[in-house]
Amino acid sequence: MLALSASLPIAAADAAPGTKAPVGRPIYVTQAPIIVLKDMDSGAILFSRGADKRFAPASMAKVMTAYVVLDLIKKGELSADKPFTVGEATWKKWNGRNGGSTMFLRPGERVTVDELLKGLITVSGNDAAAVLAVGIDGSEEAFVKRMNEMAAKIGMESSRFGTPNGWPDGGVTRVSADDLVTLADRLIRDHPDGYARYFSIPRLQHGISPDGKPIVQPNRNPILGRFAGADGLKTGHTAEAGYCFLGSAKRGGRRLIMVIAGMESEKARRDEAERLMTWGFEQWEGRKIVSAGAKVGHVEVGKGRAPMVAAEPGMAVRMTVPKGYAGGYRAVMRSRAPLIAPVARGTPVADLIVTPDGLPPQTTPLIAAADVARGGWLARLRTGFYRLTGW
Repeated sequence: MLALSASLPIAAADAAPGTKAPVGRPIYVTQAPIIVLKDMDSGAILFSRGADKRFAPASMAKVMTAYVVLDLIKKGELSADKPFTVGEATWKKWNGRNGGSTMFLRPGERVTVDELLKGLITVSGNDAAAVLAVGIDGSEEAFVKRMNEMAAKIGMESSRFGTPNGWPDGGVTRVSADDLVTLADRLIRDHPDGYARYFSIPRLQHGISPDGKPIVQPNRNPILGRFAGADGLKTGHTAEAGYCFLGSAKRGGRRLIMVIAGMESEKARRDEAERLMTWGFEQWEGRKIVSAGAKVGHVEVGKGRAPMVAAEPGMAVRMTVPKGYAGGYRAVMRSRAPLIAPVARGTPVADLIVTPDGLPPQTTPLIAAADVARGGWLARLRTGFYRLTGW
C-alpha cells in the first residue's frame, strides 16, 4: 500500500498568466509490435505499444544474470577477481559449435568473474553465463532460481526465467517489455559502476583461434558507437519475438531506456532504435525539479532506532515534457509503507509522483538517505512516544 507523506518541500509550479497552453504530445509512428521508451530521470513513458505482452527475450535475459552477479558483488558475497573453472560438461554444452554466441572459453580454463561479465555482455557469451551460474550456485538450475527471486524482488511482475542466458527452453523464459525497462532502470540505478564498466565495451579479446591469433569480437549493441550517448544494454533474437533490443542512451543529463521487439532484421532493429532514441531526445525535454541527494521528505520506520528516515533521489529528478511546454505541475511523495527496521541506506522507500498539466503522472523512486538499525525496547518506546507527541 502507498501512503501519502505529509512532508514534501516541493512547490507546485503553475504557468504564468497569459502564457500559452501546454503543447500536445509529440507523434511517433512505428511498425514495431512491441516498443517502449522511458525517460529514466522522470519515470515518464514517452511511447508504448505491446508493453505487457510476454515473449521470449533470448539474450536479453543475460541482463538479469548480470544484475544478479553485480548485486552479489555489491553485497560483498562475491569478488569480481574470483576465478571460476570452466567445467568439461559446461564447455561441451555451450561451446561455439553447439551453444550459439560464445566468448570461446576452453575446458579447464580459469576465468575471473570480471572477465566473464565482460564476455556475457559484450559478445553475449552463452558459455560465460553458464560458467557464472555454475560457479556461483553449483548448477544453472540453482542460479535460475536466484534470478527469479531477484526478478520478483525488483518488481518484474510478468517475467520468468528458465536459463541464465536466454537459450530456447520450451517456453519457460518469458518477459514483458515493461519488465525489461524495469530491469534496465534498476541495474543502472543500483549498480552504476558496474553498468559503466561492462555495458559499453566496444570489443572483447578473449581466446585463441586455430591459427594462433587472438580472437577479437565486437560488441553486439547495434547503436553503440553509432548513436551519440548510447552506452548499453543487450540485443536478443528468437524466431517468435524477432530481432529485439533493450538499450539506453544519455544526452544532456537525460537518460532514456528503450525496448524494441518483433523486428524483421538486424537492420530494421538498428534503424528503429536510432529513430526512437532521436525522437525521444529531440521532441522531449527534461526540466530538473529535484537535485540528486536533496531531502524530499521523511518516511516512518517501525521498530527502528529512529522513528523516521529521510527520502532522497539517487539521481536528479527531471520532469519530462514536450519541447516548448508552458504548463505547470503538481508533485507528491508517497511512501512505501509500512517500513520495518532494519532499513539500509539506498533502499527504495518512497516514490515522487510528478504530474505535469495535461500529461500522465511521472514516478521516480526515492531511497533511504541513511541506515536505520533495528531498535531495542527502549528505542521502540521513544519512537512510539515521538509518534504520539511529535517530541
